[in-house]
Amino acid sequence: MTGQHPLAPATPETVISGVLDMDRTSWGDPAADWTIRLAQAKTDERQAFWDSYGPLDRAPSAVLRSRIYEARHIGAVRLERHRLGNANGVLDTYATMATVLAELS
Repeated sequence: MTGQHPLAPATPETVISGVLDMDRTSWGDPAADWTIRLAQAKTDERQAFWDSYGPLDRAPSAVLRSRIYEARHIGAVRLERHRLGNANGVLDTYATMATVLAELS
């Protein structure tokens, strides 16, 4: 195997055929997307987005999923605040998470 890349044995060197950024992404449910979360955060000029995108699914199962996704997002926010040394911000996430978990009960 000398001179060949193990993932593409017919090539003499590594070939990058694509790059996928998996930060805050998942399997494709729009309600799980970080961008959708931020678009829902305020009712300002973001309304233009919703006018063209259309409303999110509000069926009971979709609402349940959105609360689970919110818990996941809060976890990501908590980790980011830890990384940045924002101790007060980390503490704030506990109350927010408690609210979401109560809604899931």
